Order: sequence, then C-alpha cells, then structure tokens
Amino acid sequence: MLLLEQIVVVITIGNLILAAVLIFMERRNIAATWAWLMVLLFLPGVGFILYLVFGQKLSKKKLYRLKEGEFSHFRAAVDKQKQALEKGDFYVNDPAMERHRDMIYMNVVSDGAYYTQDNSVQMFFEGDSLFDAMFKQIEGAREHVHLLYYIMRNDELGKKLIDLLVKKAQQGVEVRLLYDAVGSTGIPSRLFRPLIAAGGQVVSFFPSSIPFLNFRVNFRNHRKLTIVDGKVGFIGGFNIGDEYLGKDQKLGYWRDTHLQIEGKAVYMLQARFFLDWNLSAPKRMQESFVYFPEMYEAPGDVGVQIVSSGPNSEKQQIKHAFLKMIYKARKKIYLQTPYFIPDDSMLTALKMAAMSGVDVRVMVPGRPDHLMVFWATHSYLGELLKSGVRCFLYEKGFMHAKTMVVDTQLSSVGTANVDIRSFKLNFETNAFLYDTQMAQQLEDLFMTDLEDCREITIEEYLNRPLRSRIQESLTRLLSPIL
Repeated sequence: MLLLEQIVVVITIGNLILAAVLIFMERRNIAATWAWLMVLLFLPGVGFILYLVFGQKLSKKKLYRLKEGEFSHFRAAVDKQKQALEKGDFYVNDPAMERHRDMIYMNVVSDGAYYTQDNSVQMFFEGDSLFDAMFKQIEGAREHVHLLYYIMRNDELGKKLIDLLVKKAQQGVEVRLLYDAVGSTGIPSRLFRPLIAAGGQVVSFFPSSIPFLNFRVNFRNHRKLTIVDGKVGFIGGFNIGDEYLGKDQKLGYWRDTHLQIEGKAVYMLQARFFLDWNLSAPKRMQESFVYFPEMYEAPGDVGVQIVSSGPNSEKQQIKHAFLKMIYKARKKIYLQTPYFIPDDSMLTALKMAAMSGVDVRVMVPGRPDHLMVFWATHSYLGELLKSGVRCFLYEKGFMHAKTMVVDTQLSSVGTANVDIRSFKLNFETNAFLYDTQMAQQLEDLFMTDLEDCREITIEEYLNRPLRSRIQESLTRLLSPIL
C-alpha cells in the first residue's frame, strides 16, 4: 500500500509540474493549454505519457537552416518581386486578379511565395485518372523523379509505383522518395529494397530512434508532392494507396482533388522538396540547373503561388492565406475539407462572411474515417448553421478534397485541411490559383458534388439526439489537440 501511495504522489507532483510548464513556460494557445490540462487532470499518469508523445513543441533552431548561398537566386527574385509589388510595377496577366495584389504581396512577404503566371494546370478528382497521368510523367522522366508523401502503402498501387521507380533508376534517372514515418507506419523496409538496389534513395521523415515510441509523432509531413525533371509537378490530397482508388470497402468511392502543374511554379515545389529532403536525408542535395531547368516557352498563363506552413514557423501562412481569401469574398465561398476543426479566427471569418450576405457553403464527409474528428466537425457545423452558412454531407463515398474557391476568381488546392492540426502541427503545402477558369472548374465540380450530398438544416441540427450532443461536446473540448 505504501508503494502505491508513493506512486500516486509522484504522478500527482509530475502532473503539477507539467501543468506549471504548460501555463508559464510554453506560452501555448489558451485553448490548447486548457485541453492538455484536462487530459492531465482526468488521465493522471497516462496524460503525462500522452503529452510526452503528442504535446511537445518542435525545436525550430535547426530546422530548414539554409547554408550560405543556398537558394540565393530565389531569395533575390522574391525580394525583387516584393519591391515591384510595392511600387506598383507588377504586371498581372488576368485583369480580374488586379484586386488581389494585396494577397499576392502578403504571401510573398510571409512565406517567400514567389508568384508565377506562366503555368498550365490540369485538375484531377479521381484516383485512376490522376495516377495514370502521374505514372505517364514518371515513365517519361529523363533526369530525376522526386516524391514526398504522407502515406505510402504496401499494396497494389504502392508496389506498382515502386516497380516503376525501380525501372527509372535502372535507366539512370535519379529517384528520391521521402515518406512520413507516422503516416506510413508499418510499411516494410523490404518494399524499398529493389529501389535502393537500383540506385534510388529512400528516406523517412522524422523516424523514431526508439522502437514503438516517436516523440515527434505529433509533427507530420502531410505533403503530397511529385516533381518530374523539374518541369512537371503534382500536388493535392491523394496519397499512395489502394484506398485512393476507391478500393476500401468501408469508405468506398474516394473523392479528392489534385493538380498537375507545368511552369515555373514547379520550381517552388522543387524547392520545398529540397528543404524537406535536406532536413531528413544523411546526404544533402545540392542546387543544380538540372533540378531547376530553364523554361524557354511558357506552357500557360495561370497565376500560382505555392505556400507552405508547418510547426517550424509561427506565421501559419496557409491559414492566413485562407483568411485573406474569405475576407476578400463578395459573392460566394465554396469550401471542401475532410476535417473541419477551425480555430476562432477561421470560424469567425466564415460566420462574418455569411452574415454579410456572402453565399458560404461548406462540404464535409458524410461518413467518418476518424470518429472523434467527425464528431468535433459537426459541433462546428452547427455553429456555422446559426450564422447562415449552408453545410453539406457528402454521401457518395469519402470526401477528402481540400479546396476553397472565392468569387470565381481565387482558389486553393493542396494538402491542408481546415483544422488546427493542419494550421499549426503538420507540414503542409497548398497551391493558390489566381485564374478565373480554374476557379470556374472548381465551382462546377463543387456543384456536381452537391448532387451526392445531403444538406444539414438548422432544424435538424437543433433536434439531433442527446447522444450526438454529448459526443460533440466532449470532442470539441479536445479539438485543439486532435
């Protein structure tokens, strides 16, 4: 009994010390602080372990440290573009984008997101067509193929991709594959052996040095990028796995959005891959014109900014770009996201837009893949409904698209969900498109998706069962750390 009492005392003291650290030392968001205090209070001992694994902040001192001279031409180009925007000397291809110079400037300043407007962009919303196009581009690679994915599966699609990469590596093409250690948990090393034997390089992002325990599990590289020869890039919501082809019996049809980009915006995707690779790999990549080839003919005229954010920055660049889009809306905002756990700033912006007469529509999955997130999402939808936002549940399959379109002008497609995790904890990348035709395509796709949705009414929400109310209330309390 004495030993048990001593253990209880140690756990209690440990909880008090950790609580003091949370309150006085780490200066977290207040909501996140209260959420962790609840975990420590109601799960003594266990809560301490959960905090060690999920609650630690990420040291930013050594992350993405550039060596002298690295990306110097990019930084010079960004500075020059910033000055041109300030002086009003910046030319915009699409006249409708003149009113969005302030957003272009904000992204340049906050993230160094160089604005390019010589891009051609193709949109995909089903896995079969996307992977056909992606594999075709990889098949035609002559110099290099760079891939970065949150999830890699050891299934039919994953093996097909590895087989293709092995073939290209044997042909002398440089192949680099970076996958997230958390998202791809359980993937066997034998899957990559043929690729490594053929000369390809495979690295995991933030792997654990201790078996079955990763103290950086909370910081996930959620990006999904493929770059071929520095000329063609892919970005969006699709990972590598059979479920993204609609083969998961539980989730069924997989509805997502992905982009194929050709033009100088690919340089920014390539630079993003460079930084993540050099953070993870034992041998750093060196800049070369091979990775950033000169493009003599502009393939298109779509304006694009590639914006990235993560726990290595306090600026939350993607969230700020979302907020800027919302506050610029005058007519409509169409938003799709699989996980909707907004912070106060996002929630307030959407509610204000709706109350200002903007047609705000939010589409989320009608079936869950993560129950707690699903319940928390519904609590926030209820709050939007009270402000006049229209909310829709996608029921044809699983809605995984991460898109926003505003006034048939601005749009975004990328890896970031509208949740606190994507804004603060995950490493994310989004393509912001300044083009009326691309915005129209996304609007048309949204309207087509509505045919497979059920709209939630305010009456339905207010009369939901008691069980649903309890689930939503409990999970909402934990939403800052979900």
